[in-house]
Amino acid sequence: MDFLTKIVEHKKIEIKERRKLLPENLLRDEAIKVKRRPFMKELSKTGPSGINIIAEIKRASPSKGFLCPNLDPAEYAADYEKGGAAAISVLTDRDYFKGNSDDLIRAREASSLPVLRKDFIISSYQIYETAAMGADALLLIVRILSKQQIKDFLALSNELAMDALVEVHSEKDLETASAAGAKLIGINNRNLSSFETDPENATRISALLEPWQIAVAASGITERKDIEKNLSSGIYNFLIGESIVTSGNPAEFIKSLLARKQN
Repeated sequence: MDFLTKIVEHKKIEIKERRKLLPENLLRDEAIKVKRRPFMKELSKTGPSGINIIAEIKRASPSKGFLCPNLDPAEYAADYEKGGAAAISVLTDRDYFKGNSDDLIRAREASSLPVLRKDFIISSYQIYETAAMGADALLLIVRILSKQQIKDFLALSNELAMDALVEVHSEKDLETASAAGAKLIGINNRNLSSFETDPENATRISALLEPWQIAVAASGITERKDIEKNLSSGIYNFLIGESIVTSGNPAEFIKSLLARKQN
């Protein structure tokens, strides 16, 4: 069993447990109450520096263990906004990334930026849950979903006024995402099955996007020169986690990625 399959199997059990605690119909009622912030709209144009950074709140990773075990999501979110991030991503997976829904709630309360929930979404229950916790967007990973599921989940997200970042890694993934109508495409340089990272993957896959699609490069982006390599391929959106979280000064590090002058 590869790593991604292992996570999905565990996620199925987790969802069953949550359904017992809070039925889906009650989640629906909460899901429609939140006023959303524009996520995709922010990424559809370049920011003042010519790029957009989605800065991630990430406590740990399966491959590297704890990155920042005492991370304060409110403090980091405020620093991300201060540094010039266009949006915030929050990992909410409990068992493999040590995150939780409170991280997202606190991050959103501490910032005016749109917030993406990053998790392994395989059920409509999780989409209602995502909307109810106040997320403005959610991640859909093509490798763990069918084309029909992606279509259905995109439609449900739209009903709830949430945007969706649809993650691909390969040409085949992109074909599936495009056929389902996905507009915002996250191109992961990391293979989630093996956790190997290919820094050239985003530039290669982005050349295959339709004119109506927007690219977001993710994984393996640690410094300004990595961004510049992608810029030459027309990519101007970047989801960056580990290097920001472990930088020691998130606001200043984000400014360095944006190539902005220090205050």
